[in-house]
Amino acid sequence: MGNIRPKFIKRAAIEMLKKYPEHFTDDFDHNKLIVSKVAEVYSTKLRNRVAGYITRYRSVLLTKI
Repeated sequence: MGNIRPKFIKRAAIEMLKKYPEHFTDDFDHNKLIVSKVAEVYSTKLRNRVAGYITRYRSVLLTKI
């Protein structure tokens, strides 16, 4: 079974990807830094969950193309 993420994490991640597609990569550590710069995320756990979803979303999206 896969990870189940709340809608607000998915919504925030996809919105960031639409606004700044050139900044995000398939590297989780790089995405953590970009999420910190782009959005005001108040907790480390939330930042990591958003960055993790962005990483996963990009890797799945690239394999489908």
